Amino acid sequence: MTGHAVVIVGGGPTGLMLAGELALAGVDVVIVERRASQDLVGSRAGGLHSRTIEVLDQRGIADRFLAEGQVAQVAGFAGTRLDISDFPTRHNYGLGLWQNHIERILAGWVGELAVQIRRGREVTGIAQDDTGVDVQLSDGESLRTEYLVGCDGGRSLIRKAAGIEFPGWDPTTSSLIAQVEMAEEPVLGIHHNAFGIHSFGRLEYEIRDGQVVYKDGGPVGVMVTEEHVGPAGEPTLHDLSEALIAACGTDYGVHSPTWISRFTDMTRQAAAYRDRRILLAGDAAHVHAPDGGQGLNIGVQDAVNLGWKLAQVVNRTSAESLLDTYHAERHPVAARVLRNTMASVALRRPDDRTKAAGEVIAELLSMEEPRKRFAAMQSGLDVHYDVGEGHPLLGRRMPDLDLVTPGGPLRVFALLHNGRPVLLNLGEPGGLDITPWADRVQLIDAKYSGTWELPALGAVAAPAAVLIRPDGYVAWVGDLTRLGLGDALTTWFGPPIAA
Repeated sequence: MTGHAVVIVGGGPTGLMLAGELALAGVDVVIVERRASQDLVGSRAGGLHSRTIEVLDQRGIADRFLAEGQVAQVAGFAGTRLDISDFPTRHNYGLGLWQNHIERILAGWVGELAVQIRRGREVTGIAQDDTGVDVQLSDGESLRTEYLVGCDGGRSLIRKAAGIEFPGWDPTTSSLIAQVEMAEEPVLGIHHNAFGIHSFGRLEYEIRDGQVVYKDGGPVGVMVTEEHVGPAGEPTLHDLSEALIAACGTDYGVHSPTWISRFTDMTRQAAAYRDRRILLAGDAAHVHAPDGGQGLNIGVQDAVNLGWKLAQVVNRTSAESLLDTYHAERHPVAARVLRNTMASVALRRPDDRTKAAGEVIAELLSMEEPRKRFAAMQSGLDVHYDVGEGHPLLGRRMPDLDLVTPGGPLRVFALLHNGRPVLLNLGEPGGLDITPWADRVQLIDAKYSGTWELPALGAVAAPAAVLIRPDGYVAWVGDLTRLGLGDALTTWFGPPIAA
C-alpha cells in the first residue's frame, strides 16, 4: 500500500489548483484522475472571472492564461452584461478561455511542482478511520492517505461514499453541450427561440495582434437546450441530433463527436464540506446551472481557501480545527451562487411574463449601485469571510497595491507567489516583531501613498499594518497599538514557537 499525505480525486481545475497549493507548502500530494489523458478534457467552461484571475496572479501564473485567452467583460446576470472596467483591480475584466486550455495550463504548473497524477484510474472504494483513509483504485492498487479530497464532480463518488448529504432541487431544464464535426456550417453565435438558448462556436483559434481569430473548419462547440429534461446517463450522438432538429430544424450533419455532455439546472449543495478526514471541493460540493459561468471559478477559489489550511494541518503547524473554517467560509459563498443561478434560470424562461420580469431586472441593473453590487458578486470580488469585526478590510480580498520597500517597488500579489502569509507593515519600519512566527509568516516593511479602494464599497481608511492570508484575504488590520495581532497569528498560522 502506497502512502501519501493527501490524495485528491479528480484532476479538473479544482483538483489541479488544490494540488498546486499543497505542493507549494511542501505537502506530499497525488491526484487520481479517471481520464487517461489531458487531451480528453472537454470545453465545458469557457472563461475566468476577475477574482480567479487575481488568485492566479497571486501565484505568479496569471500571465500564462492571459497570453492564450481573450480579455472581455464577461460578468453578467440573467442575460444582462455587467461591466467591471471601472472596478479597482488590475484585472477589471473576465477572460474567455476554454476549459481544456485552462486545465492544460494548470497541469503544466502542477507538473513544475512535481505533483504526481495517476491517470486512467478510478476510485472504487474508500474506508476512513481515526488516522487516515484507505483508497482502493480500479487497477487494484491501494493508497493510504492522511486526508482525502473529493474534487470529482457533481456525481462525486467520494461524497456518496462518505455519506455526505446533497440536498437541493431537481432539474427543470437541460441542455446538451458537445465538441463535434458538422457537415453544414451553422450560424456561429448565441441564439434564442421558444426552446431556450443555443450556441455554436469554433474551438480552434489563435491570437493575432491581441485578438482571437477562429480557424475555419475543424471542431464546433455546440450548446442546445432540450425540449424536455434529458434522462440520466451519458448522452449519445443520436440525442444531440434529435435536440438540434427540434430546436433548429436541422442537425447540420453532426458527426464525429469528441465528447458530449448534458447539464441541467439541478441545484444542490453538500450539507458538509468535511467529514473528519474527507473533504469536498468544486462541483463535488455544489452544482448549479451554468448561468454566469461561475462553477469553475468558485471551484478554483474553494481550492485556494482549502489548500493552505490543509497544508498547515498536515505539516502540524495548526490544529485540525482550522479545517472547520473551510466549510464556514466557502459554504455561504456557494449558497449565494446557487440562489442567483436559480433566479437567472427563472428569468430566462420564454414566456411573456418572465420576459417582462427580465426587462425590469435589466433596467435595475443599468443603474450604478445595483450594477456594481451584482458585478462584484458575479466576478467574485466581493467575497467577505467572517474573521471578526472592525476595519472594513477584515475578511475581504487584499488589494494588489504598488508598494515601496527597502528592496525596491513591489506589488502585494508578488509577496504571495510562494503561498506564505504576509504581515505588511505600513507604519514605522521595525515597529512589528513576530519572531515566534517568523518561520511561517513574512514580515514586510513598506510604504503606500495611494487610496485604498474595494469593489462596491469604495475608499477605506489606510491601516498601519495588515495580516494577509495565503489566499489573499485579510485576517487582521492594525494601528499603532497592534492589539490582537498575536491572537490572529495563532488563530490562522498556529501557536508561537517558544524562544
